[in-house]
Amino acid sequence: MTAYRSCAYRGTVVHKRLAPKRHAFSYKVFALCLDVDEIDRLDADLRLFSRARWNIMSFHDRDYAAGDGTRVADHVRGVLTAAGSGHATSRIVLLSYPRMMGYAFNPLSVYFAYDEADRLGAVVYEVSNTFGERKSYVIPAQPSDETLRAQRCDKEMYVSPFTHASATYDFHLRPPDESVVVGVDLREGAVPVLKTHFRGDRVPLSDGALARLALTHPLMTAKVVAAIHVEAARLWWKGVPLVARHTSPRYSFTVVETRADGGHHV
Repeated sequence: MTAYRSCAYRGTVVHKRLAPKRHAFSYKVFALCLDVDEIDRLDADLRLFSRARWNIMSFHDRDYAAGDGTRVADHVRGVLTAAGSGHATSRIVLLSYPRMMGYAFNPLSVYFAYDEADRLGAVVYEVSNTFGERKSYVIPAQPSDETLRAQRCDKEMYVSPFTHASATYDFHLRPPDESVVVGVDLREGAVPVLKTHFRGDRVPLSDGALARLALTHPLMTAKVVAAIHVEAARLWWKGVPLVARHTSPRYSFTVVETRADGGHHV
C-alpha cells in the first residue's frame, strides 16, 4: 500500500448548547487531513479522489478562502506570511470535509502549519457561514505544549442566528497524529453558550478506505447542512431568541497576537 502524508479521520462531532436553553446532538463524520502539497499526487493515484473534478470524493480550491479558485497551498502560505508566521510554511495540512458526490460545506476548516523542524508554528481556523462568507483566524502556536493546545480569539463574523456578534472562541485541539481533536467553545462575555468538538481516529488513504468511508457515511456533507437547519429549527421551537444578521466580506483574515501570559488577543 502506498504511504501518504495525508489521511482521513473517522469519528464523532458533538454539539452542546448551554444557554439560554440546553440542547445537544451528535453525529458520525469523517474528515480528510490533506497535506496541501500532496493533493495533486492523490488526484493522480486514487480513483475515488479528484482535484477540481467530480468524483465520489473531491477537493475544490474554490471551496476555501475567497472562493476564487486560488490553490490552497498558495493561499494559506500567503496568509501565514502576511500574518508574520512565514516560518511555519514548510508543511501545512488541512483538516476539512471533502466534496462528496459534488457537494461540500465546511463550518470549520483547520490548517496546521509546521516549521522546518516539523514543529507546529501556527494554526489557521477558517470559519464559514451558510451565506457564503468566510473568516480566517491566524493564531501562533505555543512551543510549550506539543499535544493538547488551547487558543482564543474574538468572534468577528456572523455565523448563527442564535449567537451574538460579540463573543469569544476558545479553541482546543490535539494536532493530527494517530488521532485528532478539534474543539470550539463559544462564550458571550463570561457566559458559556456553546461547546462543540470533533474527535477522530486516523485512517490511511487508499481507494478501499475511501469506498468504505463513502458507504458508511453516505451523503455526509449534505447531512451536515441539513443538520444545521434542523437543529436551528429545534432551537427556534425551544424559544431561543434570534439575533439580527450583520454582513461580512466574502473573505477576510485576522491575525491573533500572542500575549506574554500565553493568552491571545486581536
